[in-house]
Amino acid sequence: QVQLVESGGGLVQPGGSLRLSCTISGSILSIVAMGWYRQAPGKQRELVALRTRGGGTNYVDSVKGRFTISRNDAGNAVYLQMNNLKPEDTAVYYCNARSEYNYEYWGQGTQVTVSS
Repeated sequence: QVQLVESGGGLVQPGGSLRLSCTISGSILSIVAMGWYRQAPGKQRELVALRTRGGGTNYVDSVKGRFTISRNDAGNAVYLQMNNLKPEDTAVYYCNARSEYNYEYWGQGTQVTVSS
């Protein structure tokens, strides 16, 4: 079992920055990829950023150059640095972890609101 707990959401003005954190506990050695998803009201959940165990990363086009996914050395935390935030980035952001057995774990979500 793996448990994920997000933090770092909030209200920010357009052009501002936020850093989301996701703490992972449990069977972290089984995790092969971690990512951040988001879901805006009335929209489907979408993948924002992904980091594989090997260090490869992938981003949705709309956040490339503005968001960065990273992990701590211990491998028990993953971060999403979000810069130059736009109103369309407003959503609930979820941390996700995928195991070597293709099982997915989810955090509870953290709200990010970009508004003046």
